[in-house]
Amino acid sequence: MISLREAIPAVLAAAAVAGCITYFSTPAPPQPVEADLRLPPPASNVVGHPVSGMSTNVQRPYTEDHNIAAFERAAEAILKRAQNAKASADERLFTGRIPLPRKRPIPRP
Repeated sequence: MISLREAIPAVLAAAAVAGCITYFSTPAPPQPVEADLRLPPPASNVVGHPVSGMSTNVQRPYTEDHNIAAFERAAEAILKRAQNAKASADERLFTGRIPLPRKRPIPRP
C-alpha cells in the first residue's frame, strides 16, 4: 500500500510531466501579421452620388502644412513641460541636516 507521503509527490510529478508533454506537443498559436499595404487615396472630388443624386460630404485629408503645424504645437508643449520639470528638479527638498537613525541598544535578558 502506498502511503500519503509517497502519493502526493508522485501525483505532482505526474502532473508536471503531463503538463510538459502537453506544452511541447501542441502547436503554437498563430501570430498576428502586420500588412504592409496602403489603402488607395480617397476620392476628394466627389460632389454627389451618380445614381441617387444625394450629396456626400467628403473631408479632404490634411495637407503637409497641417501636419507640420500639429508637430510644432506638440513640440512646443513638450518643451514647456520639460522646462517646468527641470526647474522643479533643481530645487532641494531638504535644506537642513538630515537626521540619521540611532543605534538601538542590545536587548539584555
